Amino acid sequence: MHGPAASGWLLVALCAATGAYCLLRLRSGVEEQRRTAGDEALMGFGMAAMAVPAAVYTPPQWAWPVYGAVFGAAGLRALWAARVGRHHLHHLVGAAAMVYMAWAMAVSPSAAHGHAHGGSGLAPVTGALLLYFTGYVLLSGARLIPMPATAGGDPPAGWGDRPELAQACRLSMGIAMFAMLITL
Repeated sequence: MHGPAASGWLLVALCAATGAYCLLRLRSGVEEQRRTAGDEALMGFGMAAMAVPAAVYTPPQWAWPVYGAVFGAAGLRALWAARVGRHHLHHLVGAAAMVYMAWAMAVSPSAAHGHAHGGSGLAPVTGALLLYFTGYVLLSGARLIPMPATAGGDPPAGWGDRPELAQACRLSMGIAMFAMLITL
């Protein structure tokens, strides 16, 4: 998962900033924003931690099962929450991708050098996740295309209640997940 240092630090910054904004959304007055914000903050900070360049910090071997357990629990929570909202299925896929990346790093003999598959080629699961996140990024990007304003308009929302910012954060995390998977 750890690529060149510059791109790794950009991923860390992007994911940490996204996680921080998602924490801000926890204070939203809109229930739907609060419902998904915690899951997305966990994903943002978890991705930031995984993206730290290996030249700076290589996690101990026991850290990968801990990542797997945390995101496995997040996946179970998303599966339970999917009963009421379709978006939680995306959280389930994201958590599964994090478990998969943690597993790949744990079993890889070259994990200490930052290459999960050590050049063995594209695993089918990695390919399926790359296809999913490609589609997700394209759809998320299309949802950000501005719509014409309606007459009267809505009153300005607080920072935690801005659906376009939440969508931009989801888009950036989808791009970051794609980038992390492509280096796997």
